[in-house]
Amino acid sequence: MIRFAAALLFATAAHAQTPSHCIALADTGVTRAAFEDPLPEGRVRIHYVGHSTFALRTPGGVTAATDYHGWLGGLVPDIVTMNNAHSTHFTDTPDPAITHVLRGWEGDKRLELPEVIVRNVTTDVRDWAGGIREDGNSIFVFEVAGLCIGHLGHLHHEPDAAQYAALGRVDVLMVPVDGSYTMDVAVMGRVVQRLRSSVVLPMHWFSGRSLEVFLGNMEGSFDIVRPGVSQIDLGLDSLPRRPTIMVLEPSLPE
Repeated sequence: MIRFAAALLFATAAHAQTPSHCIALADTGVTRAAFEDPLPEGRVRIHYVGHSTFALRTPGGVTAATDYHGWLGGLVPDIVTMNNAHSTHFTDTPDPAITHVLRGWEGDKRLELPEVIVRNVTTDVRDWAGGIREDGNSIFVFEVAGLCIGHLGHLHHEPDAAQYAALGRVDVLMVPVDGSYTMDVAVMGRVVQRLRSSVVLPMHWFSGRSLEVFLGNMEGSFDIVRPGVSQIDLGLDSLPRRPTIMVLEPSLPE
C-alpha cells in the first residue's frame, strides 16, 4: 500500500509538471461557433476573412471589419477601417448601412463607443512612383473587452520610437507576412518581436511560402499553433502564457 501511494504521488507530481497542449489550445479560445452566436462578457470574437480583413464581434453584438474592401458575404459591420495602399484594402462605395467608416489615410481617427474604442497610428507608405506618401497607412488599434488588438495594415517600414509609444500595449497583433508588398519577412519579424504580443495572427499571405518563412523565423521565440479554424474567442484572462502565433484559415463569417 505504501509503495502504491508513493507511485501514485510520483505519477501525480509528474503529470502536474507536464504542460498540456490541449489546455494551451483551449486557452487560445479556438471556437467553431457561428460568428453571430452570443459571446460572454469579457470576450471578443475574431474571424479571419482573408487577405488583410478580420471581422471582430463584441459581447454586445458590435461588429467591425479591418481593411474593408466592400463585401463580407452577408455581414454588414457597424465599423470598418481601411487603408489605400491597394484597391483590395478599401472601397470608395461602402454599404450605406455601415455606421462608422474610418479611412486611415485621412489622418488621426478615434471612435469611442460603449463597448469599443478604435484609434490609429499613421505610418508612411511607398507610392507607385518610388516616392513616399506620408501617413498613407494606419495601424488601427481596437480596445475591446480589456484587450488591445492591433492591425498593422499595409506597413511599409518599421515604426519609430514615437509610433511604438503611441501604439502602447498590443495583446493581439494582426501582421502582414507577404514579404514583398509590405516589408521583408525578417524585418516584419523584428516588429513582431518588439511588440511581443500574446497572440499574433498572420495575414496578407498568398501561396503560403512567405507564411512558412515567417513561421520558421519566429519558431523558438513564439509558440506556433495551427488549429485549422477561422475564428477564435479571446479574453484578457485567457491569453496564452507564452506568446503564440496562431494561423487562422480564411473564410467568410457564417
